[in-house]
Amino acid sequence: MAANKGSGPQVIDISKLNLEQLTTLKNQLDQELQFFSESLQQLKIAQLKFNESGECVEKLTPETKGKEILVPLTSCMYVPGTVANSEKLLIEIGTGYYIERDAVGAKDYFNRKIKFVTEQMEKIQKIASEKSKLREVVMDMMEMKLDQQLAVIQQQQAVAGKQGEGVMA
Repeated sequence: MAANKGSGPQVIDISKLNLEQLTTLKNQLDQELQFFSESLQQLKIAQLKFNESGECVEKLTPETKGKEILVPLTSCMYVPGTVANSEKLLIEIGTGYYIERDAVGAKDYFNRKIKFVTEQMEKIQKIASEKSKLREVVMDMMEMKLDQQLAVIQQQQAVAGKQGEGVMA
């Protein structure tokens, strides 16, 4: 699907494409669908992490001050620690940057992130659905072109068979 020099995608009449071009288009759509599927999986993981972080914030109360916890250093390495202040939280916002928030601010941050990720997932699902429908149309056109080619071959064989019978007679 080539793009015009303008801003939008070029409209292609797929009925005018040959079987090889349709196969290329189908393969491109397959790759795009795979990419969207992987993106959705990654966003789902991010959504779950933000949700989990929000639930952890809810568990922090003034009574948790002084209690022992496991502090994550990496996704699979934890060290023992003690809650020094349950009122102020450090939140990693990406690439090693942190912000300090109170519990309400932290919960709000995670809710906004969950909402943003969910909106992105919905956009990707919509695009993937459209691509999937287009793939089905391309597959139907490929099947139709194959049937046409098969009919031509059968017709040629029938004509060749009749000519062969006429020579023998």
